[in-house]
Amino acid sequence: MDHHTVAAISIIGTCLDLLGSLYLAYDLLGGQHGPLRLLTRAVTYSIVFGIGYGIGLGLFFGLVSGVATGITLSVELNRAARGLDHYSLGWEGFFSAIRGFAFGFALHRILGWEFAMAFGVLITLGQVFAYSRGMRPALDYVSSRRPRLTRPQFWGTVVRTVGYTVTALICSALVHHTDHAWPFAIRVGLVTGLVTGVGITVNPFIEYYADSLPERRLGAFGIGLILCGFGLQSLQYWVALFDVRLG
Repeated sequence: MDHHTVAAISIIGTCLDLLGSLYLAYDLLGGQHGPLRLLTRAVTYSIVFGIGYGIGLGLFFGLVSGVATGITLSVELNRAARGLDHYSLGWEGFFSAIRGFAFGFALHRILGWEFAMAFGVLITLGQVFAYSRGMRPALDYVSSRRPRLTRPQFWGTVVRTVGYTVTALICSALVHHTDHAWPFAIRVGLVTGLVTGVGITVNPFIEYYADSLPERRLGAFGIGLILCGFGLQSLQYWVALFDVRLG
């Protein structure tokens, strides 16, 4: 463990304290119609996609792409939950750019900045095209206790898998040569497709969960976050107290 790791853990602890405080302030923030429903969606989707991407493509990739995906999806789905029409193509392009940049940035440690930038740009363009054809996160939106995967959502997942695989191959051929271009491209495509498929399938349950949590559970969840945040923040002091040497 080094100083950067300790600092990162302390920052995570501070963020958990902040989130916990927001959940405890549920009533002050507008109750059921306040921002905590959006926050609940963002946290939940970030965890779901972050864990999936992290298992398949590494911790750093999971952290960066999971947060970007979770936040942008939660904004779009929160609008659908309120019964409103989808955002304009300009806003949807902005959300696509956030996810594309995050995916590219998450890959730069593995394949360098040139590959990362090309991948991010191509992925963004692909997502904008998909939006223009009606393929968006709120497609066939429903809030339910049961997971669900509709036929359009399934084929959208297949197209996404193929699209990410082809994009990785194009970047490998034109920007950055790798000795294992095909295995890496297939890995990126399959991980993205599987995580997307799982996310879409559990989406109805997450939406039901976000809109149906009782106030006491939100408060208890907030207390749990604060306790976890306190534990992570205090690590730096325990390290100093017991004279733990850092690398």
